[in-house]
Amino acid sequence: MKIYNTMTGKKEELKPVTEGTVKIYCCGPTVYNLIHIGNARALCVFDALRRYLEYRGYKVFYVQNFTDVDDKIIRKANETGKTSLEVSENAIKEYFIDAQGLNVRKADVHPKVTDNMGIIIDIVKTLVEKGYAYEADGDVYFETAKFSEYGKLSHQPLDDLKAGARIEVGEKKRDPMDFAVWKAAKPGEPYWESPFGRGRPGWHIECSAMSRHYIGDTIDIHGGGADLIFPHHENEIAQSECATGCALANIWMHNGMLNVDNKKMSKSAGNFFLVRDMANEFGYEPIRFMLLSVHYRSQLNYTTEVIESCKAALSRLYNCRELMERVLKTAKDGAASEQAKADAKTAKDDFDAALEDDFNTADAIAAIFEFVRKINTAVSGAEITKEDVKIYLDEFNSLTNVLGLLYNKNDDEIPEEVKALAEQRAAARKEKNFALADELRSKITQMGYIVEETKQGTVIKKA
Repeated sequence: MKIYNTMTGKKEELKPVTEGTVKIYCCGPTVYNLIHIGNARALCVFDALRRYLEYRGYKVFYVQNFTDVDDKIIRKANETGKTSLEVSENAIKEYFIDAQGLNVRKADVHPKVTDNMGIIIDIVKTLVEKGYAYEADGDVYFETAKFSEYGKLSHQPLDDLKAGARIEVGEKKRDPMDFAVWKAAKPGEPYWESPFGRGRPGWHIECSAMSRHYIGDTIDIHGGGADLIFPHHENEIAQSECATGCALANIWMHNGMLNVDNKKMSKSAGNFFLVRDMANEFGYEPIRFMLLSVHYRSQLNYTTEVIESCKAALSRLYNCRELMERVLKTAKDGAASEQAKADAKTAKDDFDAALEDDFNTADAIAAIFEFVRKINTAVSGAEITKEDVKIYLDEFNSLTNVLGLLYNKNDDEIPEEVKALAEQRAAARKEKNFALADELRSKITQMGYIVEETKQGTVIKKA
């Protein structure tokens, strides 16, 4: 499998440090509020990548952190009269509700800063002892000038980066490009004891500490949104590689940003969308489908029309699966045809080829829909056998499962009253009493169900 490496600017073969096992570290959210659609893109992309690697036979060890100590959390706590811990724990609980709705599986480890303070302090001590970081009145800063490769991920020379840097009020940095790895405690803020005095970690150091602790010195794939390339991931590299002497990650994989109606999403622009609000209007699954419907590195433009088209596309997939399940009950016995085997193999080969080439989920979805076209034609034919349908259905389920789609199948029992109305309608149609049949259809529709006549009989489903 080849993945575009942000560090080198080219596609590179995935070569795990440990043969047969891929270790992934993906930067998670700062937990002070509900997650927004931009957060959701990284969650869905790397969840699908994890599923695909498992489908290809790898063991995957997946780590995604929670930043539960941060200025935003402290600010929210002060505004609401809660503790920082109460704010972050509630946000984590709400995160898992949205993640489950998006069919994002839990990571193998979800480390939190507050649970890993000892290892964070240890890496800060290492940087100070090695001369890469210095103390200044309780703060500890990483000295970027000591790392000659600073800027290698964002491909920006240090002099260019310095041009936009500045020292904030209260900071005691030697250089504007230096950044805090430990912050001295301020009144009213949570703090931890350390060799540098009471304080809390800087944002970037936590991931360096936790990725090393849970994965090792070198990660196979380090993931996150493109907005993290600088300064977060750039600073992670500087800290980690100075502390360990090893490359932090072999492949840096970043998903593109998300626009809303062709404008950058931001609170100030008034086009900021929480996943929870979108799910209440459209459901979670269309959001996941939309986020995987374009190549992960491409910019994604969200509009109401886009998500409505995603809902329609999902309906096509659900209808195809339901058709196969119905036909399976009535199809004749017999051996599987060479055509069914060939169709399934072509779909799998095209799907795999798309994802092997820089995880192109857009082309993988296109391969599924080409398969759907062939399925709809084949299973509607008179010669279809049960074995044929099983081949089509098994491959269809396999491919959609890799992308984490079609997880909301409605298994609710159809109410007996609706079934009775459908039977009366079928009888009315048989007697050519079409006026009564239409009247009964309207009643069924008003109750929130749809009735359809197919070659396999009457089908009832939720509207």
